[in-house]
This record gives sequence, C-alpha cells and structure tokens, in this order.
Amino acid sequence: MRVCALSKTSIKQEFLRTHSIDDNFKKNLEYLLSYGVSAGADLVEIFIENIDNMGFLVEQDTVTSVTPSLGKGIGIRVFLGSRDGFVSTNDLSKSGLIFALDQALGMLGLQNFSNSTNSFDGLKKLKDYSSEKNSYMTKCPSIQESTNKVLKATNLLHKHGSHISVRRGSYSKTLQEVIVASSDGTYAKDLRLYQSIGLNVLALDREYRSSIGRRIGSAGKPSTLIDWNPEDTAIEITESAKKMLYAKYVNAGQMPAVLANKFGGVIFHEACGHLLETTQIERGTTPFNHELGKQIANEAVTAVDEGHTEGAFGSINIDDEGMETQRTVLIEKGILKRFLSDRAGELRTGHKRTGSGRRQSYAFAAASRMRNTYIEKGPYSPNNLIESIDRGIYCKSMGGGSVGATGQFNFSVEEGYLIRNGKLTDPVKGATLIGEAVDIMPRISMCANDLDLAAGFCGSVSGNINVTVGQPHIKVDSITVGGR
Repeated sequence: MRVCALSKTSIKQEFLRTHSIDDNFKKNLEYLLSYGVSAGADLVEIFIENIDNMGFLVEQDTVTSVTPSLGKGIGIRVFLGSRDGFVSTNDLSKSGLIFALDQALGMLGLQNFSNSTNSFDGLKKLKDYSSEKNSYMTKCPSIQESTNKVLKATNLLHKHGSHISVRRGSYSKTLQEVIVASSDGTYAKDLRLYQSIGLNVLALDREYRSSIGRRIGSAGKPSTLIDWNPEDTAIEITESAKKMLYAKYVNAGQMPAVLANKFGGVIFHEACGHLLETTQIERGTTPFNHELGKQIANEAVTAVDEGHTEGAFGSINIDDEGMETQRTVLIEKGILKRFLSDRAGELRTGHKRTGSGRRQSYAFAAASRMRNTYIEKGPYSPNNLIESIDRGIYCKSMGGGSVGATGQFNFSVEEGYLIRNGKLTDPVKGATLIGEAVDIMPRISMCANDLDLAAGFCGSVSGNINVTVGQPHIKVDSITVGGR
C-alpha cells in the first residue's frame, strides 16, 4: 500500500531510473556475452526486465483489493546445438550475474576458462523502441481516477440490471521495460504499456441464474480507461444477463453453429493456434506437424498471427528475443503455410523465427507464442450465415473451456440463441461446443465481413501473456453441442 501513496511523478522517476543505456552498461553486457561464448556456447541471450504493475478489484461498490508491485530481474539463456540452459536471477551485481551464467553453462556441461578465446564481435547499435514512450506513465489516469471510473461502472451495472446479485469490476495497468542482448549482436530495448478492464455480473432469481462478463484490453494506449464508456458496457452486460436468466437449457446434439466475432475467436486460438506453435512440434503433440503446404481447413479460412495492430492487446514492437514483430500467415485459403517459431523452435524444428518468442517475465525462457491471432474476414454479412441454417445455434459470446494437448476442446456458450428457419429465436443456456481442431477446421464454410478483436490472457510453457483473439462471424457446418 506504500507504493500506492507515491505520486505518479515519483513512480515514473523511480521506474525510468533503472537502466541507463550508456557505454559502460553495454560493456558489462558484452563482457557477460563474451564470457559465455568463451565457455563454448553457440549463443548466449540476456533478457532484462523492469516492471511496474498496479491492479485493483471492485466488488459491488467497494474497492476490495489493490495490488501494486515493482520488479526487476534478468533471464540468461545459453544454447549449445539444439540444447539450452536457462537461469533467472534478481541479483544484478556483477558477481551475481556471472554466477547465474555459470549455472546456465553448467547445465550444458560448459565451463569458462580465463584464457579461452571466442568469436564474439560485440553488440550492434542499440535499437531503441522506447524513446518516444517515456510519457506513458504520466498520461495514464491516476489510481484515484481509475478507481472512480470502475466504481462508476459497477454502479451502472446496478442501475441497468435486474436481479443482479454480484457485480465485479477490475483494472490493471502494467508498464514493462525490456532489454535484449545476445551474442549474435542483437541489442534492443522497448517500453510496453498494457491495460485491462473487466466487468462481470451474476444474476439470480430463485432457481434461475446467469453469469456474463466482458474484458477490454489494450497495448500502448494510455487513454484506454479514459476513453472507455462504462455505460455502454454495463448496458450490454446487463441486457445479456437478463436474456440468459430465464433461458431454457439447450438440447444436446450435432448441429450447425454460427459463432460471433471478437471473443468467438478464442476457439481458433485454443484449439488450432497452439497446435501451430513449434513448441507443439517439439513435444510431438500437434497433428499438423507434417501438413505444411496441405489443406487443413476449408478454403474459406485464412488465419493470421501478427504483432502490428495498433492498440491490440497482443501487439509488440519486438518479441522477447529482440526480433522485430511481423505478420505471419498461418493458413491461407485452407492451406497450412507457416508455424510460429522462436529461437529454440528454429534450432529444433527448422521452422524460421517469426518474432513470436514471448515470456511472462524474466523468470521464464521465451517460447513460440501467439500475439494477435484471428481468422480474416470473408464476403458475407452475419445475417447471410444465420439465414443459411434451418436449425442450429448462434453463439453470441463464449465463456470458459478446456483444450487437450492435441486440439480436443470444449467451450461453454455464455450467451446463445436457437436458429430456426434462418432466424434467431429463443435464448438458450447450458450449451457447450465440443470437438477437435482437425475435424472442425474443414467445417468452417462461411466467414462474414465483420472481423473484430478481443483481449485475453494465454497460459503456456513460458507463462501467462497478453494476447488478442478474433474473427468475423463464422459458420461451422456441424459441431457437437453438449446440453441437457
């Protein structure tokens, strides 16, 4: 709580005081990299992180928790052939860093000798992507402004909702400074700002209940919370909760489905996107390992992963291995074109790096991970998709779910409606979409023209990271719908 009492200016000054990028700092990094290469490593990578995070939770009309935190540390990774050793530390003294590096080298059976020679040519000129971002902290709203905005939102949930038993709002703001230096000459710095706003309600009336939530997230946009209209979100959530409260339970069966845009893309992200990461090839868990250049989806499907979209939650200038981000076409008209790859993925699978090496913090080694991942828009209107179905289900918003190692999935439908004779009819609840990526991808036969994105969090081998999911409205010709 002491951190909360600091002024915005003092926090900014403390945060930006961390690493002065001068000749001495560069020489210290070069010493460590040379030390590792002299021991026989093929490549040494140093990831430096400073992080300033503030989050809070509002329940009903009370701020129930505030969680400020500051952190600093270094992750050191050493490669020898296709093997690697990784150690992280927050002991940033020279002796502490050499000790950590020796541990990483020791994992590979390597040891530094003072008379060893190496081919390390030094770091390249710093690529600084942070120079115009130092105003991030001062442009963000204060803690008082932030809590007032979210308190207003939970009050609006009460104003617009009926039978609302639980109202929750949350907000988090993270400022992350990263520096990456590698013995291949990579030397880059970036400053990242992430903000996330969440609203959730639970509506109750006797035996009837419904639970609805929405999340808004951004990267590099200090004005996100300021620009957000909480009344629009509150009206959207409470109207959905009201419709679902008395909805009947859906009957289970095999049927066509239309999945809405935005967070509907979570199914592609989870069921298929992860299978296109080289970490899955290394594990032997992707069914698409030998399908490059082959058709794995309906020709209506073109899927992309990129880090460029301005303000999107998964956008980055550089990945956590110092590589500039790029646009990667994963699937083009149903044909598998590319896998997402990091440095280790390239070494072990042969798939070229795609700027997809990401990690939660300095405590994790980077791995191939998604950024902004979505199915591209098609030529139809959303109504065209609904009108093409005699009997099926419309999934307006998705809830939680689970995914197996090879793409088996089940996802709950948070808000759903029956489709009869090409029209939306009764609201239904209790629906679960069940399937496997290899079966469902060929059944996505129509994509609408309303591509939109939604923020989310993704957990995998390198921790929890910010991502964006998305799609236009899509039609799945047949999917198993669990219900009653």
